[in-house]
Amino acid sequence: MILELLNQFMPAEVAFYVELVIIAVVYLGVFALLGLFLVWMERRVAGFFQLRLGPNRRGPSGLFQTVADALKLVSKELTATEGRDKFLHGIAPYFVIVAALMALSLIPFSAELQAFDINLGVFFVTAVTSIEVVGIFLAGWASNNKYSLIGGMRSGIQMISYELSIGMTIVTMTVLAGTIQLSEIVEMQRGGWFIWTGHIPAFIGFMVFMIAGTAESNRTPFDLVEAESELGAGFHSEYSGMGFAYFFLAEFVNMFIISAMAVTLFFGGWLLPFEIGADIPFVGAIIFVVKTLSVVFLMMWFRWTFPRLRIDQLLTLEWKYLIPISMVNIVVMAILVWLGLTF
Repeated sequence: MILELLNQFMPAEVAFYVELVIIAVVYLGVFALLGLFLVWMERRVAGFFQLRLGPNRRGPSGLFQTVADALKLVSKELTATEGRDKFLHGIAPYFVIVAALMALSLIPFSAELQAFDINLGVFFVTAVTSIEVVGIFLAGWASNNKYSLIGGMRSGIQMISYELSIGMTIVTMTVLAGTIQLSEIVEMQRGGWFIWTGHIPAFIGFMVFMIAGTAESNRTPFDLVEAESELGAGFHSEYSGMGFAYFFLAEFVNMFIISAMAVTLFFGGWLLPFEIGADIPFVGAIIFVVKTLSVVFLMMWFRWTFPRLRIDQLLTLEWKYLIPISMVNIVVMAILVWLGLTF
């Protein structure tokens, strides 16, 4: 649609590149606004669960509080330890930001509203999100701080471990869908969301995906990577100003991406239940965002309900429970699909 409009005013080759620039700018804006909104939402949800007000001074219901915080971080002086590796310390936040932005570009908000739709969509998302662990580990190692280093090492252990459960859960759902293209996975759910048509394996897959996704995003009760009581702030202890803001922003956007993937794989994406579809771009996008924010609320509910695990409990949960459950779940789903027992 954008390309057709641009072709009326400029040559086709120029219009193509201008379209890419426009889409990139729009997604950068969405990325920033999404992070600010989710920080505000987290504070309001925390206030709700703790029986307090939450932010209420800046704007209606404190809506502009995160904007004020962002302006404060922009104005902060950039400080760091003298012995740090300046180059790696500087580029580490961009690994996390770029990986999250690339993953966000593949999220199908509606039938017509998706920046990048490829037939390897699921594989691409899992691949680019794996890059984030590199940025976190570099941040911890390059800071020349033992607490940051421990946080970075925990990151490598935790995120790589829980990626296995996420990956096997995605495989379970792609066996049911018969495709790894995200838009086609949504279209396959016009007759019913996979959370229902996939029987018990789909429900188990959703539970495993949410637990592993919460751990993958380093959120409580799996925030051993940045445990304040043990490591100060963990891998980003030596970051200030916008360096810290990048990590903080990426954490919340990653939470949105995980929730969006859950909606795409289990809850029909932009579709309403059963054969009712929302093919109008903005209506479908609204339905998708509402569903995603509902899953985000569930992840925030986890944070303000459960206490932090120990590192041994964290790894025991993954290697002794989630991985075996995920492996068995794939086999059961494959049998159900082979026998044609899905709805």
